[in-house]
Amino acid sequence: MDDSQLIIACKKQNRDAQKALYEKYAPVMMAVCIRYSGDGEIARDLLHDGFIRVFMQIGSYSGKGSFEGWLRRIFVNLALENFRKEKKKHQFMEEYSYIQNNESDFATENLLEIEDIPREEVLEMIKSLPPGYRTVFNLFIFEDMSHREIAVELGISEASSRSQFYRAKSQLKKKITAIISKNKLRQL
Repeated sequence: MDDSQLIIACKKQNRDAQKALYEKYAPVMMAVCIRYSGDGEIARDLLHDGFIRVFMQIGSYSGKGSFEGWLRRIFVNLALENFRKEKKKHQFMEEYSYIQNNESDFATENLLEIEDIPREEVLEMIKSLPPGYRTVFNLFIFEDMSHREIAVELGISEASSRSQFYRAKSQLKKKITAIISKNKLRQL
């Protein structure tokens, strides 16, 4: 079955179609859940809850735009809801001085294609960031949201979003530089 047939069958609550849809998209959505949660167990819970939400809301999918994009938005929103619930545990550090928007000092658009570092290792580095840094970083880089949009979505100031992103980039840059240096030393 192609996506349009699966969607029609899922709208009719066909269990076989729901299973097929789950099997087709679970790996991709699990990657989204892991990227936002940083924890396998939490990611599995988000995946489960996300598909329940998908099957409850699939009637609202109009067929306009990418179905995978529609799914992804549900999972990102669910991950953000989870983050907001846990926000008190992961207090954002407030920014005391203005950090200018210097995203260009670190080629984030090529982050997952760094030569000599496997993609999985880069994703593990992102996953290991503190929750606030990781969430802002993911929203800015992977969801292409502005700092203003992130601030509204997370209930923080725009300056705090910039600060969290800057700190995430700094930590990632240090980790990547260390790995590249280590790899070069091994080659000598």
